[in-house]
Amino acid sequence: MNTILHPAHTRGHANYGWLDTWHTFSFAHYFNPERIHFGALRVLNDDTVQGGKGFGRHPHDNMEIISIPLLGELEHADSMGNRTVIREHDVQIMSAGTGVEHSEYNKNADRPVSFLQIWVFPKKRNIAPRYDQRTFKPEERLNRWQQVVSPVQNDEGVWINQDAWFYRTQLQPGITLDYAINRTSNGIYLFVIDGSVQLDNLQLNRRDGVGITDADKISLTSNTSAELLLMEVPLTF
Repeated sequence: MNTILHPAHTRGHANYGWLDTWHTFSFAHYFNPERIHFGALRVLNDDTVQGGKGFGRHPHDNMEIISIPLLGELEHADSMGNRTVIREHDVQIMSAGTGVEHSEYNKNADRPVSFLQIWVFPKKRNIAPRYDQRTFKPEERLNRWQQVVSPVQNDEGVWINQDAWFYRTQLQPGITLDYAINRTSNGIYLFVIDGSVQLDNLQLNRRDGVGITDADKISLTSNTSAELLLMEVPLTF
């Protein structure tokens, strides 16, 4: 097993007042030639948007865009005619394909919204733009992996145009959890949303990330109560 550790404090950071954002990979004004992407995983942004603020209408194409709210409510509108609100325990995906425009705003004026914005390079380019979201029960990820993104249509999790799987878990202290890879040529990117876990000789803390290659299986143990997002993605695409 080979690992690439990205401690939380080494991420790119910008605070615009209305937006406080941390970038695991190069994005916007943050550029690190050693941190462009991990395989098909291109963007992992940790965003907090102040009340009533947000991202105005802007375009995307040929990218799988996943939003995972951690706190608050995010209002989405797009050129496909979708107008929705995504909340804690929801996962949203948009296949930008041939091109789509969308906006994202904090629905509430009196409190912030925090969410993970994730971009994955697509398997097939120039598909018709597509939108989906789903709500996941938090009790179904207690001390086990809950699949939230899948390349298999009508599977558990929202469908992604890539050979990628995403899982969330909420661990109690002292729990050991194994993960077996779905596709042998894939890698794993593990992001600690909260708490602390042990992966072999690595202690991972809140907002740390680690890329894992050359491993068919991993095993981790929670040092504290911990919440994790695991992203299995192709290393070549």
